[in-house]
Amino acid sequence: MAKPKIASDWLAGCAGCHMSLLDIDEKIIKIAELADLRATPITDLKEPDVTGVDVGILEGGVNNTYNEEVAHRMRSRCGILVALGDCAVFGGVPALRNFFTLEETLRRAYVETESTDAEGFIPSDPELCKPTEVRALQDVVPVDIFVPGCPPSPEVIYYVLSELAQGRTPEIKGEMLDWH
Repeated sequence: MAKPKIASDWLAGCAGCHMSLLDIDEKIIKIAELADLRATPITDLKEPDVTGVDVGILEGGVNNTYNEEVAHRMRSRCGILVALGDCAVFGGVPALRNFFTLEETLRRAYVETESTDAEGFIPSDPELCKPTEVRALQDVVPVDIFVPGCPPSPEVIYYVLSELAQGRTPEIKGEMLDWH
């Protein structure tokens, strides 16, 4: 039987969930024995296989049109989609931006911030993605498994990956929500 293919990517977040994934240390070898790790931030491949993967994992909220494209591409190319971490599950810290207008946040980031010189300006180019309200992944595409945590602990990530690699659906409840 072929190993299940797993791909991951990140959206609007700090990459802490992928750092927590790396914190499973030598257990990543066990995951590599059970599954074929495809496109991830820790591999050379940058997008999930066009032919599809068994499991897609996304970390981060959706805060711009490029994030939307990544979420839709992953959803269309995977059998099971996992929202990894509080930003993907709930919107997380990036969603704090939703308390302000887009104009206010762009002005603060590009014009008013202390590190911007007197000629700061808000970038505008048709090749740039467009900012949107920050949303949880499930508000953009259907999600099959939710793994909360900021970030989820390495033990929970290992458990989820191990279960998925063995064709089982992980149950994230009880003590799984308290591991840290």
